[in-house]
Amino acid sequence: MTEGNFVDYVKIHVFSGKGGKGSAHLHREKYIAKGGPDGGDGGRGGHVIIKGNKNLWTLFHLKFKRHVKAEHGGDGGKQRSTGADGSDEYIDVPLGTVIRDSETNEIIKEITEDGQEFIIAEGGMGGRGNWHFKSSTNQTPRYAQPGIEGQQKDITLELKVLADVGLVGFPNAGKSTLLSVITAAKPKIADYEFTTLKPNLGIVKYRDYKTFVIADIPGIIEGAAEGKGLGHRFLRHIERNSTLLFLIPADAPDIKEQYEILLDELRRYNPELMDKDRLIAISKSDLLDAELKEELASELDQELKLPYIFISSVAQTGLTDLKDKLWEMLNKQPV
Repeated sequence: MTEGNFVDYVKIHVFSGKGGKGSAHLHREKYIAKGGPDGGDGGRGGHVIIKGNKNLWTLFHLKFKRHVKAEHGGDGGKQRSTGADGSDEYIDVPLGTVIRDSETNEIIKEITEDGQEFIIAEGGMGGRGNWHFKSSTNQTPRYAQPGIEGQQKDITLELKVLADVGLVGFPNAGKSTLLSVITAAKPKIADYEFTTLKPNLGIVKYRDYKTFVIADIPGIIEGAAEGKGLGHRFLRHIERNSTLLFLIPADAPDIKEQYEILLDELRRYNPELMDKDRLIAISKSDLLDAELKEELASELDQELKLPYIFISSVAQTGLTDLKDKLWEMLNKQPV
């Protein structure tokens, strides 16, 4: 999937179908000059339904589909014939999609399972035919109900990437390089900040044909929780990751300070992110000789209260240990 095809935010106007009109028909037949009312009911208008689809990874297919309209119900006919229901209109979305009301910004529903359906706009009920209104005092009612109007809504669809591990780090920390080495993903890699503008997903192949999914989230800057940089556009993708992998380069001026800044941005955005498992990977460790690495490890042991691991995506060192540790964290038994 190319970066331009990754769409994680769309706004759509949905219309459900109007119910069909009830019929005011009076029965007419040879030798029966004045039959009673036999007008049928109108059909239900079509629903607009949002459906989870595990084969989709993006909202790109909805990028240019700004209006979704379901079919109107058919009108009732003679001999109590009910009109046809309007056909429902389905909007397929990837798992992890959040549906919001565009006016109030309130969350209406989250789609997390394949095949899960949610009626976002109900079709109008069909009107009742005139035979419903026959009574002892009104033998031949010549009126029927009109169909009920369908619903209209402005909705916003937001995709929160479903991945086991989320890569967190400053721009140009080497996240895309790591993803390209341990998975088959082909993210854009370059020597400047914000190379990655959209989340990239990769499947890590582990021992015995086991796999887990890792997401390269666009780099964090200070103030991201207030929307600076790419702001909320990427922070929401971290919410669904069960484990957070903090990537900090070995040549950073202060590794502990960088970790604290990253952690603070996540805390300010959503305090619940603090409950997730965390691991620190010191990237670009091929720049360190054995003595420097030992000295740095001694400092980190005193300053950090989290497990850390030295890796190099370019030299491909420490990657097996990294995968082992991540797999252990993802599959640990709850206490």
